[in-house]
Amino acid sequence: MINCLTKIVKRLINYIWKLFLNGLLTILPIALTIAIFKITITFIVSWLEPLRKIVPPYLDIPYGEVIVAILLTFLIGTILKIFVLRSIINTIESLLIKLPLVRPVYMGFKQLIRAFSGKDKITFKKVVLVEFPRKGMFSLGFLTSELDHKLAPTQETHYYNIFIPTTPNPTSGYFIILPENDIHIINITRQEAMAMIISGGIIQPETVVCPLNNDFSSLHEKK
Repeated sequence: MINCLTKIVKRLINYIWKLFLNGLLTILPIALTIAIFKITITFIVSWLEPLRKIVPPYLDIPYGEVIVAILLTFLIGTILKIFVLRSIINTIESLLIKLPLVRPVYMGFKQLIRAFSGKDKITFKKVVLVEFPRKGMFSLGFLTSELDHKLAPTQETHYYNIFIPTTPNPTSGYFIILPENDIHIINITRQEAMAMIISGGIIQPETVVCPLNNDFSSLHEKK
């Protein structure tokens, strides 16, 4: 009788524990997402605190500094569109590039942002899958350009430059050169590939219409 009651109690405890775990695993991603957004917003608001001085004192606007930052961003974007401040931005950028410690950080973030924005069609031409760092182990990378035929080991095969970002920091990585036969082109966007790399594979593309497409005809440089 006691053994029977003990088994029932254990089953009840296990059932309650499973219910708790199911609820926790359901709530945890939502709670973490909200927490991350809250921390990010708090950081942005504290970072933009000096802009609150621009807001007129008689206008008590919640998060007025954020609104000012958005308006200033639109204003700068509009001015840049008509090429008024573009030369100034280029001058500042050239100065940053000349600084030894600042250059790799600035260029890394700039390249990363351009890759996420989808505008960098020259740097990251295709998302590829290659065997790296050893045979039987595959890595996700980006085809950047075709290797100059003068540098290629053989003239009969097309070789390509591949950049393989590291996780979770995609601004660093490995540069390798492979023949086209060893490169598998994947039909996913650069944004989806970056999200997959940064998250360590947790975030994956929802749909892949055609997993592999090794058509290099459009990538061959005209000699």
